[in-house]
Parts: sequence; C-alpha cells; structure tokens
Amino acid sequence: MAQFNDWCLSADEPVGNHHRRVLTGQIAQLPAGIQATAAIVPSHYASEEQVARALARLGKPAAAALIQGKLPTTKAIRSGDLGEIYATEWIDSHSGGYRAPIKRLRWKDHRNMAMRGDDVIGILQDAQTQRLHFLKTEAKSRVALTAQVLTEARAGLDKDGGLPSAHALSFISARLLELNNLPLADAIDDALLKHGIPLQNVRHLLFTFSGNAPDALLTASLQAYPGPVNQWGVGLRVEGHAAFIGAVYDRVIANANNA
Repeated sequence: MAQFNDWCLSADEPVGNHHRRVLTGQIAQLPAGIQATAAIVPSHYASEEQVARALARLGKPAAAALIQGKLPTTKAIRSGDLGEIYATEWIDSHSGGYRAPIKRLRWKDHRNMAMRGDDVIGILQDAQTQRLHFLKTEAKSRVALTAQVLTEARAGLDKDGGLPSAHALSFISARLLELNNLPLADAIDDALLKHGIPLQNVRHLLFTFSGNAPDALLTASLQAYPGPVNQWGVGLRVEGHAAFIGAVYDRVIANANNA
C-alpha cells in the first residue's frame, strides 16, 4: 500500500452532493512517502510471481534487470504512471470497498508509452445481488495542475455516457480470465453483455497528483458538473513534484539491485 496516512495530511469537504479530499504530503515525511511508494511501484509493472521466478532461476541481477527494463525512463511517462499507480492504491485502500482488479501497467506496449482507455476502474460487487458497481477514474499528474487539465479529465469521465467503456471492461475481463479469477470475469461480462450497466451503479473519481494545491480547482470542477453521476475529487499534493517522482524511481532501481 502507498501508506498515504503515514506521510500525508488528509482534508475532506463536501461539494454539493459530491465529495472532495485533499492529501498533502508533509515535507518532513516525504522520505517515508518515497520509501512507501517505491515499495509498491514494481508490482504495478510486473507480477510478484514473475519477479520471484526470475530471482529463483536467474539470480538477483536478472530480477533487477527485469524490473528496471519495465520502468519508464522519461519524466512525462513516469509522472503519468505514478498518478495512475496512486489512484489505484487509493481505490484499493480508501474508497470504501471498491477494488482495482488488475494492475493495468503490467500490460503496457512499451515502457515509455502511455496506455490508452479509461485510466483505472474500481469495482465493487454487491454481496446480495452480485451486481457490480463501478468507480470510473481519470488520473492526472502535473507539476502545475490547471483548470484545463481538469476539463480534459472531465471529458474522459463523461465519455461513453459517463459509463466505463466497453473496451476497458473487456480488457479487464480478459486479463482476469488469464489470472484465473473466473467469478469476477463472468460478473463483468454479465454486466457488459447481459444486464447492461445502469448509470446509478457508477461513480466517478477525478484523481490528481500535483505540485500545486488542487483544492480550489477540484472544488470548481465538482461544482461545474451538471450530470447525475456522484463525483469524488481526490487531489494528492507533493511539493517538489518532479524531484519526488525522480526519487521514487531511483529508489525502486536501488531496491531492486539491493534486494
């Protein structure tokens, strides 16, 4: 887990019927944030089983090379990937029961390319009806967050009538089949192909990771939303955004070589 509570202050505020949370990395605790983040980054690019197998068969240098070979090297892609990783970790730990069923970055075409499609989709299965509820997520990472970036995120959330895209759900279902999680793969296929997805079973998460304060920008974005879908705006602020990201990936590489 990214252990946000260990290195960030959290502030919640309702915005109409929607909800805003701002996580602010505490300067004195940023080394702990770098350490906690570096610990979870590798599993977003390669499964624990793949790394463990390389370690057992080929030794530490090969396992380190496997991890390092999957990490992006450009600042822009590292920034975008880390925004998506944080959104995934926040969903799994703090969303009240939604889970991101796959770590999507494991299936990147190339380490220095961004992935297409919905950034992250959280899924919650109703224990009684077995029907699925979806948390459609757009993650944006910027040194300086702007209203324009949030407008782009809103456009992504509003695509496909506000629903998770069929392409993104089919991708998740196919990966879950490969991972032998047949019940959830079947439930996604049922939602997609049999029952349909009612809009009331969807929430939106606008997740930002930035060097500047997201408070006013997130509030304005939530206030401006005219549609029926319940909105969550979550902003993670870390001063020295670019240096922090560089330090995280440096630590990941150092950890892999010293494992």
